[in-house]
Amino acid sequence: MLPFAIAVFLGAFLLFQVQPLIGKYILPWFGGSPGVWTTCLLFFQTVLLLGYAYAHVSSTRLRPRQQAWIHLILLALALAMLPIVPSDAWKPQGSENPVGAILLLLTVTLGLPYFVLSATGPLLQHWFSLTHPGRSPYRLYALSNVGSLLALLSYPFYFETAFSRRTQAVVWSLGLVGFVLICGRCAWLARSSETTSTAGDRAESEPETPPTRADRTQWIALPAIASVLLIATTNQLSQDIAVIPFLWVLPLALYLLSFILCFDHPRWYQRGPFAAALVVGAAVVCHLLFVESSASLTLQVAGYAGTLFVACMISHGELYRLKPSPRHLTSFYLMIAAGGALGGFLVAVVAPALLDRFAELQIGLWALSYTLGMIVLKDRSRPVVVGMALGLLFAFVLVPALGVPQNDVWGKMLTGYGEAATTIYRPHWKWILPGLAAGAYCLYPGRGRPLRDRTWRPRQAGFVMLVSVALGMVLIVQIHRAAGTALVATRNFYGTLKVYEEYADNPNGHHYKLVHGVITHGLQFREPSQAAWPTTYYGETSGVGLAIKHLQQPAGERHFGLVGLGTGTLATYSREGDRLRIYEINPDVERIARSHFTFLADTPAKVELVLGDARLTMEHERAAGSPQAFDLLVLDAFSSDAIPVHLLTKEAVELYLYHLRKNGIIAIHVSNRYLDLQPVVEKLAQHFSLKVITLSDDEADSWWIYSTKWMLLAREKAALEIDELYEIMRAPSLQTEHLPLWTDDRASLFPILR
Repeated sequence: MLPFAIAVFLGAFLLFQVQPLIGKYILPWFGGSPGVWTTCLLFFQTVLLLGYAYAHVSSTRLRPRQQAWIHLILLALALAMLPIVPSDAWKPQGSENPVGAILLLLTVTLGLPYFVLSATGPLLQHWFSLTHPGRSPYRLYALSNVGSLLALLSYPFYFETAFSRRTQAVVWSLGLVGFVLICGRCAWLARSSETTSTAGDRAESEPETPPTRADRTQWIALPAIASVLLIATTNQLSQDIAVIPFLWVLPLALYLLSFILCFDHPRWYQRGPFAAALVVGAAVVCHLLFVESSASLTLQVAGYAGTLFVACMISHGELYRLKPSPRHLTSFYLMIAAGGALGGFLVAVVAPALLDRFAELQIGLWALSYTLGMIVLKDRSRPVVVGMALGLLFAFVLVPALGVPQNDVWGKMLTGYGEAATTIYRPHWKWILPGLAAGAYCLYPGRGRPLRDRTWRPRQAGFVMLVSVALGMVLIVQIHRAAGTALVATRNFYGTLKVYEEYADNPNGHHYKLVHGVITHGLQFREPSQAAWPTTYYGETSGVGLAIKHLQQPAGERHFGLVGLGTGTLATYSREGDRLRIYEINPDVERIARSHFTFLADTPAKVELVLGDARLTMEHERAAGSPQAFDLLVLDAFSSDAIPVHLLTKEAVELYLYHLRKNGIIAIHVSNRYLDLQPVVEKLAQHFSLKVITLSDDEADSWWIYSTKWMLLAREKAALEIDELYEIMRAPSLQTEHLPLWTDDRASLFPILR
């Protein structure tokens, strides 16, 4: 068994180690958007499906000797594709559709190695069942998931920080060579086995209950729901924090951990406790979705990730209960892969085309609750009913305490419940009381029967469906509330955008506001006399406002560079004769900035708007020998509240300096709820021997001016040695000396978490 165990483990390790590696390579090429990882997951799940399909056809149509030779040939061809380093020729040249470009890039660079690794898992388990008749191959499936989990967890904590991307690719290639050798040994054992029959022939004499059509449907539906929740959770975490391997790896690791536990032994999944945990987790997610960005980083990560784990345990636990005999092993895995690919396709392709906002998380949670209700009805599972009832009681009291800022646990619960009674329970009593009455009826054992009576009654399944309906209603309210009264709502590869009209009945406060995800990205007053006011993060007392005020180049001769358009607020500082070059990757941002805001139309300066990733565009300009000679280069390219890490590396700053005048200034917007970017920028300034100051305007006098934190960098000390700047300058960070320099190969957010 040892060769099979080693091969399965190593193959799974390589399969999942390459995912964050290749994602880290191409992330900077496509704007650092969460959509990059979503598209990568779609590719991985689709190729996994193709690999499982090949394994199924091979194991059912070919004899072991033929299977071994064909697979060894494919493994040899995969070695010819090494190393798996994408060529710079794949870098996008403009604003073409990123999804198609990413899928094609991954197919050419990684397609064949990933395909054969995907197929090897089920194929080796099939060969194991041939060479070890009577022994269950499902432990090997759990072992493969252990390898996958170890690969994911080791990447952000070890490989990403210890090795450059190129070295990681070389190490991975060496691992693939070793895997081919071990897999060759397994193929030889399968080839030399005495049987000359296919797996189907071997299993003819095995007593079994063939899977029904309903079973096969659930083989697809359950992993599809888990896949939707996996990608939706990853999107939710990435868009408001940062698009980094750790926030890709954490949800995927929990997803795999659920596979490991569920397929290792039935004791790990018990319907009652996990049904209770699902109700509590769904309530926590609803709370987080309603409070949006006001929740703490710890609560968001724990709430979303914990609920994902519970949901995956239910999906994969129920999936394990439906496992067939070894005769149907490869078709079982094929259906699981099909469900995973279907979930990825729904989130990466269908949802952006049909929805103007992120709603996959809500839809996935509701679908799981409904599916669980159908399972309860089919299996007459009373533990699920009891578990959901207890979970609902626990969530009803505990969840409101999540937003209460107190240290005392009981004080938090009492205060939170009091606030919930005022803001939630009392205003909606017309819905809550009938729901509680219906739930009590479903749970009532009947006249003359004790409460602990375990007799099954169909109305008990009605309680689970009632909880599902209630969850659906709450999620619909949340989706509707999130949309609010938006004039415009749009979604594409780069996220969601909404335009709101506020204070329409107040001429002095009437304005339009642009929101990316859950973060305001600019507002403009509708009153003509106020329309040219700089607002939000760009007030006259902000770091960027002061930088413009004290530029050495006179007004009318200045050249501004802006990475990230937003509403175009900074155009209000331009004068006749100035030039403003704006780099914007999202075409919907440009459309909205021109259709609902007038900053660009009203400025007397010459405006050049370049669509595409700013860094790639600047690289093309440098290759063409065209330095832009910016007097001021402003970096403000947040996606919702997530920072684009590739714009804050040594290679990026080197590029900015190429396009900056000798006495020019780089202004970097570093306001962030979860990350302290000051030491990162200070470290970059040290490396390039730049003068750097950090400016904060925390005491804005007007509601339309936000508190901000900007950092200014310059080659010449004179550009920043200004009394007005020193008055609001912050002290240097104490972390700078201990923080490694960020590069394209190495950049970790752990040291700068707040």
